[in-house]
Parts: sequence; C-alpha cells; structure tokens
Amino acid sequence: MAYNIADLVEHSIDLNQDRLALVSADREFTYAQLEERANRLANYLRDHGVQPGDKVGIYSRNTTEAIEAMVAVFKARAVMVNVNYRYVENELQYIFENSDMVALIHERRYSDKVAGVLPKTPLVQTVVVVEDGTDLDYSSYGGVEYETALSEGSPERDFGERSPDDLFMLYTGGTTGMPKGVMWRHEDWWRVLGGGVNFVTGERVEDEWELAKVGASNPAMVRFPIPPMIHGGSQSAVFHSLFGGGTLVMHPEFDGHEVWQVIDRHKVNLIFITGDAMARPMVDALLEGNPETGESYDLSTLYVIASSAALFSPSLKEKFLDLLPNRMLTDSIGSSETGFGGLSTITKGFEHSGGPRVKIDGSTVVIDDEGNQVEPGSGKVGLLARHGHIPIGYYKDEEKTKATFKVFNGVRYSIPGDYARVEEDGTVTMLGRGSVCINSGGEKIYPEEVEGALKGHPDVFDVLVVGVPDERFGESVAAVVQARDGARPALHDLVTTVRKEIAGYKVPRKLWFVDEVKRSPAGKPDYRWAKRQTEEREPDDRNGFGESATSASA
Repeated sequence: MAYNIADLVEHSIDLNQDRLALVSADREFTYAQLEERANRLANYLRDHGVQPGDKVGIYSRNTTEAIEAMVAVFKARAVMVNVNYRYVENELQYIFENSDMVALIHERRYSDKVAGVLPKTPLVQTVVVVEDGTDLDYSSYGGVEYETALSEGSPERDFGERSPDDLFMLYTGGTTGMPKGVMWRHEDWWRVLGGGVNFVTGERVEDEWELAKVGASNPAMVRFPIPPMIHGGSQSAVFHSLFGGGTLVMHPEFDGHEVWQVIDRHKVNLIFITGDAMARPMVDALLEGNPETGESYDLSTLYVIASSAALFSPSLKEKFLDLLPNRMLTDSIGSSETGFGGLSTITKGFEHSGGPRVKIDGSTVVIDDEGNQVEPGSGKVGLLARHGHIPIGYYKDEEKTKATFKVFNGVRYSIPGDYARVEEDGTVTMLGRGSVCINSGGEKIYPEEVEGALKGHPDVFDVLVVGVPDERFGESVAAVVQARDGARPALHDLVTTVRKEIAGYKVPRKLWFVDEVKRSPAGKPDYRWAKRQTEEREPDDRNGFGESATSASA
C-alpha cells in the first residue's frame, strides 16, 4: 500500500475514465484524457533526463496544462516546484537555483523572463512552453512547445513502484523573507491536506482506494479553486477533487464578475477562495449583477464557499450570508508548514473576535514558549503548533528547519510562528504571524485582529496594519487603508468602529491612504510594502479620535 499522490490520482482515473476531470472555458478533458496527456508529459520529462527526486518548475496561471503538469511530475516521481508568476528575474533566479531545478514548464507569456534567467541557471536543461495566445520568442533557449512535447512522449503508464516517502515540496514566501521550500512526504501531505483524514470528523482513511470508490459511486462534485496554483490551498483543492473523481474548473485570471460568470456557466458546486482579497471584489460584483445580461447570476448549483489561509473578515462573512443564504460558508486555518489546522462553519449571527476563529483538529494545539498547552479561557496568547503528520523541514535550510520544527516532551511540532488565543469553548482565535506583531508599551498587538475589526467599516475596501516608531511606547499601530471609490474615512470614524471589537490600546493612531493594498497573487499580505508606505511620507491622519495615547490604552 502506497499513499502516494500519483497512485491516488491513478486509482481515481481507473474508476472514472469517462467522467470530466478538467474544464476551462470551452476545453474539456475526461479522466482518460488526463491520464494519456499526463503520461505523455511524464514520459517526455523522463526521456529528457528527469529522474526520481529531480525538481521540475511549473510557472503558470491556473490552466488545464498546469494541472496535467502537476500530475505528470508526480507520476514520474519528480518533485514539483511552484513558481510565483509575479516574480521578477532576480526572484526567479533565486527559486531556480535554490530548488536545484532541472526542468521547467511555463506559459509562453513568461518567455522573456525565462530567457533572462536560464543563462544563469545551467541546471535547467529541459523547458516546455505552454501556448497562451502571446507571441514571445522561446527559441533562444530551446523551449519545446507543450503539445509537441506530448506528441513525443509515450501514453503508457509505466513508471514503476512509488513510495509514500516521495517528496512533495511547496515554496512559500510567507509574509517576510525569501521563498522557502517546505518538504513533505507524500503520505503526510495527503493525511493533512489531500483527504487522508476527514476535515470535519477527523476520521482516517485506511484504504488507498476509498476516495476513488466513494467518488465513483456518487455524482461528480464540480470544484472551482480560484487562487493561483502557487498557493498550497489551491493545490490541495485540486488533488482532493482528482482523488475523488470530481470535476475541476480552471480560470487563469481573477476578476469578481468573471468568478460568478464561471460559476454560472459551469454549474459549480464548491468554490475555494483566500479571504478578503478575493471575497470583497466578489461581493461587489454580486451586488452589481451580470454586466453582460443586466440580471443576477444563476448560482443555484453553488452550495459551498470555502476560505482558507488569509484573513476572511467578519463583515464580509456576514455579507456573503446575506447575499447567498442557505449556503455552507467555511473558514479554515493552515500554512505551508502545518497544512490544515482547523475549520469553522459560519452561520448568521456568528460570534467573532477580530481574527479568524476556528475549531482546531486533534493534531493542532496552542502552546507557550516551554511547549505547554495554553488553557482554554485563560486569555493567554500562545503559538499554534501541529504534531503528527508534519513536514520534514525546509529544503537546504537546516537553521530555519530547527527554528520551526521543535521537540517538546518527546513530541515533534511544526511551529511556523502564528499566534493564537484559546477561548473558553475550546475554539481558537488566530491573531497573526509573530514576525509582524506590534509591541506598543509592552503590549503585543496582532495585525490580523485589528485588520478584521477595521474591515467592519463600510468605507474600508482593504487594509494592512503595521507598527510605526513611537517616542513613548516604542511602537504604535498604523493603518494603511485602501478606501472604497470616492470615500476617505476619518481616523476618528475608523476608531469608533474598531472599539466595538478590540481594546483601546490596539486602535490605529496613524492612517495612510493608498490606491491599492499590495498582496501576493494568493491574497497574502505584503507587510514590508505596507511598512514602506509609512516610512516614505507623513500620515494622512493621526490621533484624530479625540483621546490621547494614554487614555486610548484603556
């Protein structure tokens, strides 16, 4: 028995030959077609020197070819490297070199950047180029067109025995620092993110054929993972679907209206998003209606909206429930270093406390600096930690591995640095990454909690919270706000809103307006960018809420 990603996909292929696996615009591929195309690509890569354990980059938006490539890489027992399509050349060079990449599959639109980097990264010997309607030249570095590569590869499934110890690697940039390759065993990743444990019940899957059999005996669920495939959550959604015989809808760009049009057109059942960065434009588009018809979208087939890995603020959750009643709305926590950590199902009138609040799973705990579990209702803040099926560590970085993966009382934990508070009922409120925690007069303030409260103001479209120098308190809270069109809320009004949810010492004391808050393609906040905004010019508003720093700390 091998809990290997490629084996689990192949089990589903064998039981769902004629079922639709992939859909994008007018293109459709059955599981049998996915099998042939992925086999051809995997064999092409092997024929061109890619060996088990070698690193293969996928540099693409959300396309059907990206999914085929992911499956092909695992079939060949190679290691996928997710390449952020927004990287500039020096960042591309870093990830090509750091990962020891030997082959690359990329969309044609990135050919100029690839051409600039490949002379500096000689390990990359094989390049496959996916046509995307652009006309950039890739002949200078010997790129081979994707369909040509497929035509040269064998369609046969002849890859030998695989292992649950095969490597799954996810490059993550997090909120600070250069990208890091998080290494998982296939089985560990599957147990945490791929369906090897039921997210709701916590029950383990003990038969490698179970997901495929259950899928084959039920109608196909149509899933639409919206974040880019560089995001671990989207990769999880993809393989969860493939393991269970589902249908995946791919769309290469994010736009609020286009999301609803895709759901309407392809009769999507479940969408996966990453918090407010996607939810807010989607809500606005839903309120406006379909610009092509002037009517509301037909969303009768949609019954699950799942958010993960980025702040999904209470105000937006409420708005979704108002606009789309009788749907299941979930919010889950996790990271590249822990995988899935907990889930909450959102209902009308839910209780909230600033940051995301979830019921953690059995392998996730909140611990103090000595590794002791934080008592529920104590009010103490600790670090989120996961044990059991966790990563091996960071690729080629022993120092970071030792800092993140620690042993307490004989138990090995993954502790990526997310602070949390355990409530009286055992649920956990996420407070944000410790690396961006603000220390004001000895009080620790966590940006996600403040951001969630600020987004309750109707004029705030997006916001990031950072610490700025303060003569008396060391640091004070600053808000970098993207206001709605035509709006410019006063700091006093923002503070009035947030004081309904958070203590006075956490409220912003300075305010900067920006045209757009900068986030990663997956919706992750760029706190370094936000910090620079506060350093480059004077604030647009400060201490305008009628109370001094001393009285506001009450």
